Amino acid sequence: MSRAKDILRLQDLAALVRDHQLAQLRDAAARCEQSKMQISALEREPADVGTDLVAAGLIELRYQAWADVRRSELNAVLARQTADWLAAREEARTAFGRSEALRAVASRQVSRK
Repeated sequence: MSRAKDILRLQDLAALVRDHQLAQLRDAAARCEQSKMQISALEREPADVGTDLVAAGLIELRYQAWADVRRSELNAVLARQTADWLAAREEARTAFGRSEALRAVASRQVSRK
């Protein structure tokens, strides 16, 4: 096989890897966004449940205690997801660079002919 055909095949493979890494990056970003939405959903205004003030206060305290634990769990998940997103971003950046380098090499091959 000629060098030009080899470079074109490598370019196609690099594009596939790039597209896969970009999809991984989008998925990681979506997971982070989902966790952020879950965290923000824990913030709520106290509802007027029509009960006396003491009962409403107890309900609010119990909810806040539960929400604090849940928020802590979600923050730990978000930290892991953010680390995954950073790794996916770096892998996508590398794949993109390889794809662009091969594209440049292929265009030089075409212009030499």
